[in-house]
Amino acid sequence: MNLAVIGCGYVGLVTGACLAEAGHDVICTDVDVGRIAQLQSGNVPIYEHHLDKVLESARKSGKISYTTDAGEAIRASDAIFICVGTPPKENGDADLSAIDNVARQIAIEARSPKLVIEKSTVPARTGLELRRALNAYSRNSGMTFRVVSNPEFLREGTAVEDFLHPDRIVVGVEEESAAAQMREIYRPILERKFRCPVHEASCPAVLTTPLLVTTINSAELIKHASNSFLALKISYANVIADLCEKIGADVEEVTHAMGLDPRIGGQFLRAGLGFGGFCFPKDLQAFVHLAGTVGVDFEILKAAERVNKQRIDRFLEKVHQALWVVKGKRVAILGLAFKANTDDVRFSPALDVAKRMLAEGADVHATDPEAISRTAAILPQVTYHHDPYDALRDAEAALICTEWEEFRQLDWERAGKLMARRLVIDGRNLCSPARMRKLDFEYFSFGREFVRSSMAVSR
Repeated sequence: MNLAVIGCGYVGLVTGACLAEAGHDVICTDVDVGRIAQLQSGNVPIYEHHLDKVLESARKSGKISYTTDAGEAIRASDAIFICVGTPPKENGDADLSAIDNVARQIAIEARSPKLVIEKSTVPARTGLELRRALNAYSRNSGMTFRVVSNPEFLREGTAVEDFLHPDRIVVGVEEESAAAQMREIYRPILERKFRCPVHEASCPAVLTTPLLVTTINSAELIKHASNSFLALKISYANVIADLCEKIGADVEEVTHAMGLDPRIGGQFLRAGLGFGGFCFPKDLQAFVHLAGTVGVDFEILKAAERVNKQRIDRFLEKVHQALWVVKGKRVAILGLAFKANTDDVRFSPALDVAKRMLAEGADVHATDPEAISRTAAILPQVTYHHDPYDALRDAEAALICTEWEEFRQLDWERAGKLMARRLVIDGRNLCSPARMRKLDFEYFSFGREFVRSSMAVSR
């Protein structure tokens, strides 16, 4: 099929690349002229594991192309995926102006019937408003637009894998013809009839992924309900961590045992700095706002958001407990992205930590495998290092803020010899307290024992 993807951000670019790899002819467009120029020249403007490989495969097959002319993409396509941003407003509601603008473009530029697929995360009832806008903006009273809600369940860092091997595909429709067209779009993925560049092998032709057909309102609600529940699990684990610190228990022992219950599951029961990124914070706020507009008080989600906002304060309490005075001291921040395996720093807890340290007069040195360039544009006051050992040199404290595997595997014996003081405040519980004690580090983490060093090493 001929498909258009409007918006080449984290969701749109993965969507376009994977649909092209599945065999469709995909044309991608974006208002960012520089981003399209990068893609046309073979460069990938964002870091996402395996994305470069999939894009290169699609480019070689001729299945993907890029344009700054949205009208060209719209006219050339049978179905259009809307993948534009829906940032939060001050009141927590989602800003849908970009979707409204795309609706206007589609309505004006379309010369044939279109399937319009809402991929962006939006509040319930948006699909119905989108259909109304398409009809209102259309200059051809006989033009047909079928609207579908097709929420994405892509985790940054594993988005390509998630798209090509989904645990479910949700499509919200009003007409069975739209559902049938969506089945055709996803048929190669549902039946594994494509050569997967992630595994560099043909996937088994076995139907293992359910395609769930719902109403449009239900599909939109499923996305927000899923993300909000995962955010709730993270905040729950963090409250358990605070309790563990007060009574001398170990949060990892507690959450591990909880997670063995299949009714609970262990994923997202991880204590630490809390959740960030562009999805969880805004989706939770939008869900609370939506509930409020119809008279439902989602107090449990308000509490989850409140707990999450307090994690930075809890982390800085540990920093102050260890350093006493922060001003003038060199600190190393390990990790800038909001999570591992991405360069996305939007709503990253690590950036909040860096800003607070700078405000208190610390000499901040930072490292991250992928997110340095994005952070440097936001926080030029920080000194950046591509080598984590350079960031740790002469530091009086190491603050672990992102769960990169590189930091988990760091040679802390070597790091301790470089640091002015053997002190680690671990915001992601990456290190073993027993190992840090053996290496004579002073070590703080969330919900686990505090490790004292035999002496503070100063140079």
